[in-house]
Amino acid sequence: MAVVESVDRDANRALRARFDDVYGQYRQLRSGLDDLQVRLAELRVTRRSDDGQVTATVGARGEVLGIELDQTVYRDRDAAALSRKITATVRQATADAAAATQDLVAGYLPASSGTMDFLRSGDFGALLRRADAAVERGERGQHG
Repeated sequence: MAVVESVDRDANRALRARFDDVYGQYRQLRSGLDDLQVRLAELRVTRRSDDGQVTATVGARGEVLGIELDQTVYRDRDAAALSRKITATVRQATADAAAATQDLVAGYLPASSGTMDFLRSGDFGALLRRADAAVERGERGQHG
């Protein structure tokens, strides 16, 4: 009986140590995610058109926060050209914001995580398939 109690104590000690390790990793990740959330909320990317007439500022999700037009845009009086220039400048700022967001997130999550894959590809279906597979593996582990 003493051998079984010793094995149980050793197993419990090992489980407790593993739990403490996992919990510490969780707390570190959780703390980092709070910081990440603040940094993403503060992220601003500003881009200027090649000729300097249009300036666009976007946030981490690519939302347009501001567009500034230089006085010289009124000289041309070509609304279609101005529209294309604004659109191109906003697209560039949005692409740069997406890259900056990926860089920020990469510092907090493993490169092989589903979240990083989604940020790189924008393929939400792949993210859901990955989550479904993980759930399926977990269910098989409980029943198998």
